[in-house]
Amino acid sequence: EMKMDSKGLINLLKNGKAQLIDIRFPEEYAAWKVGPSINIPLNELPTRLSELDENKIIITACPHKDRAIIAMVYLRSKGIKAKYLTDGLIGLAENLRGDNAKEFVNALEKK
Repeated sequence: EMKMDSKGLINLLKNGKAQLIDIRFPEEYAAWKVGPSINIPLNELPTRLSELDENKIIITACPHKDRAIIAMVYLRSKGIKAKYLTDGLIGLAENLRGDNAKEFVNALEKK
């Protein structure tokens, strides 16, 4: 209920049912990011809740999952439907290589 793996996230993003929130620091996000994502650093989350789409499942992510779990727990405590990415941004990037990336981008463009 609180977890989402990258393959499940990819399907939700393709169907417009999820919003990916990258909770890393701005410097980390600037160095590399996985799109589509919105960067809301963990320490800024309480003041940026208005940027979340209440009609979608919020998926929090960081390179592994430690900070994403903290963000998910916080969002759920505020009544927001949230899950964390179990295999992290690194796992998501691994699942968006080569033809998978092309298929993913094409699906997003059709929306």
